[in-house]
Amino acid sequence: MKKSRITGVGHYVPDQIITNEYLSSIMDTNNEWIVERTGIEERRWFTPGKDTVTSMSFEASKMALERAGIDAKEIDFIVFATITPDYFVPGNGVLLQRELGIPGIPALDVRNACSGFIYALSVADQFIKTGMYKTILVVGAEIQSSALDKSDAGRSSAVIFADGAGAAVLQAVESDQHGILSTHLHADGEHAEELYLKDPGSSREVRLSPEIINEPSFKMFMNGNTVFKHAVVRFSEVINEALEANGKDKSEIDLLVPHQANLRISNYIQQKMGLSDDKVFNNIMKLGNTTAGTIPIALSQAWEQGRLKEGDLVVLAAFGSGFTWASALLNW
Repeated sequence: MKKSRITGVGHYVPDQIITNEYLSSIMDTNNEWIVERTGIEERRWFTPGKDTVTSMSFEASKMALERAGIDAKEIDFIVFATITPDYFVPGNGVLLQRELGIPGIPALDVRNACSGFIYALSVADQFIKTGMYKTILVVGAEIQSSALDKSDAGRSSAVIFADGAGAAVLQAVESDQHGILSTHLHADGEHAEELYLKDPGSSREVRLSPEIINEPSFKMFMNGNTVFKHAVVRFSEVINEALEANGKDKSEIDLLVPHQANLRISNYIQQKMGLSDDKVFNNIMKLGNTTAGTIPIALSQAWEQGRLKEGDLVVLAAFGSGFTWASALLNW
């Protein structure tokens, strides 16, 4: 049986930098409050007319392909994680396929929010293990800023979420080579409404109307306290699950790349796992929470900074809306 290995990573973030000072000018908040509760100093929001989920993922994919040393025509399959597609229908995978100029190959969209990239990575990993595909492009990309409630009522979410895209090339290698060791996926729909965007939902008699647009249900809702309490438990569980499944100890971790939900969550997990600063990668301070984009963007930046070396034991972990949570353990 083959193993899958990440051979190239890439990312794209919009040019528009949104500072805490700017947010303080449009809603009742301040830099100290935001940094204390989230760790975020600034984030990127898309430029209308320039950035789309497709265009951002295209740029990230080009970078990943170049670093993998392959041409787009070698891609067998696209797995695209996003909850903010450019169109309601079709999904974003086919739009990226069109931009890459590779008609005919399958494209699958994954809607698992913050856990989306690891879910997509796991799907791709299974296809490679079975021998069905040899080279898969896995993408996580979001434009969240256009769905945020930028009033005082929505400030707890508006200061966190951001836009960006990341991509990874997954290729088949021999089973004795470095690559993905295992992936672990979980969900609990009991808490679906603790972090969700209700409308426009298909179960409405009229899916979209001026009245719905003005309703709170048309903006992102997050119960921050509930999300935090569940996240710190599930993050630890799913990381330990990956380590135990492969007979590894937390002391063997070379780099933990957590979903960038909140710096307080990442710091809590780091402390609980007993990891030093050089063994955890965070970029939420400058990029905010890009949902499905956080982990591939972080992987790309970590690679650029020389923090990913061949053979390193790397843990990816995520928790988010659904609730869903997931992990992946790999030798880089």
